[in-house]
Amino acid sequence: MSGNIIKQPIEKVALERYILDKVPRIQTPIRISQFTFGQSNPTYRITAADEQKYVLRKKPPGKIVSPQSHRVDREYRVLHSLEESPVPVPKTYHFCEDDAIIGTPFYIMEFIDGRIFEKVTMPEITDPKERTQLWRETVRLLSRIHAVDHIEAGLESFGKGYQYFERQVRLWIKMSERQAHVKDNNTGEEIGVLPHIEDCSRYLSDQTVQPKDRVSLVHGDFKLDNLVFHKTEPRVIAILDWESSTIGHPLADVAQLLVPYCLAPKPGAAPYDLSAFLSGALPGQPTVKQLLQWYVEDSGYDLSPDFRYGFAFNTFKGAIMCQGIAARVALGQGKNKQAKVYATMRNALADLAWEMTQEAMKNDLQGSGQGCRGSQTRVTI
Repeated sequence: MSGNIIKQPIEKVALERYILDKVPRIQTPIRISQFTFGQSNPTYRITAADEQKYVLRKKPPGKIVSPQSHRVDREYRVLHSLEESPVPVPKTYHFCEDDAIIGTPFYIMEFIDGRIFEKVTMPEITDPKERTQLWRETVRLLSRIHAVDHIEAGLESFGKGYQYFERQVRLWIKMSERQAHVKDNNTGEEIGVLPHIEDCSRYLSDQTVQPKDRVSLVHGDFKLDNLVFHKTEPRVIAILDWESSTIGHPLADVAQLLVPYCLAPKPGAAPYDLSAFLSGALPGQPTVKQLLQWYVEDSGYDLSPDFRYGFAFNTFKGAIMCQGIAARVALGQGKNKQAKVYATMRNALADLAWEMTQEAMKNDLQGSGQGCRGSQTRVTI
């Protein structure tokens, strides 16, 4: 997650003036660099005069297509609430909601120095045993998130909790409808409707097939590149990128973590080669069955009967997220190569979402009571 080139500059003098008044622990003058990895909120490394490092995350400039996106205020709230919990998060120092300071709201938090695997295949890891240990730790941390007493943590009003999938499907389909009508600044053409997205929505919004309510804190985007690992140990020292967090159903997070397993056979739906997630392709890479078993051991919750629904929901959501990135590219807001790659994935991912939805539908018709274990699917359990 390098931070050398500033693609979205910050008014340094204004920020230094504000820091002197509101965050005196940060010694000025400061140096600013921008992290280039990630597609959501612009993130910067601040190096203080005493060489202490901090992180600033801000809402992006320009037109925001969806009001539910880029909620740095929610992200700050949950990070602050979890500081004394067993969930490792960076310490927060200040939130500023005033657009007049550097253009959009922002917050400042602790810089965590560790390993971030930008690719879920973890090409840096050559030891199969370490690879397994890293995945085991990842599942352990996810169950720790879901075990948080959100009321005790001060997050009682952070989300409605019940009927999570019904509300989420409604939110995402409305977002997709708005994004479809965004016009490219250069060509004037609309982004367009995603293939089969209404078909997916129709199934996913059916209350008779939705998983039974189970309420927990949900990260909302739990994946390997949002974790900071210790430099030498297979241990997570911080969980990042909480802007999509809410009170909801833990299935959403578990399925999100394991989406690479269903992307692996469909290269056009992924930003890089995920063939390592094909069964037996990479030594030390656990199977979906093993990962689910670890989650059961840690949480006591066996979600395998609902897992096909979880895959369908998360690929549906992923397609709409890529459509959103395409909208930002069309508006001139997503200018890096990575954004353009994700933008081109949207239709392939929507096709995959429809495949996952059809598999979930077939599984429902079989009525096996064993979820994904009872059907012929693209993901080996």
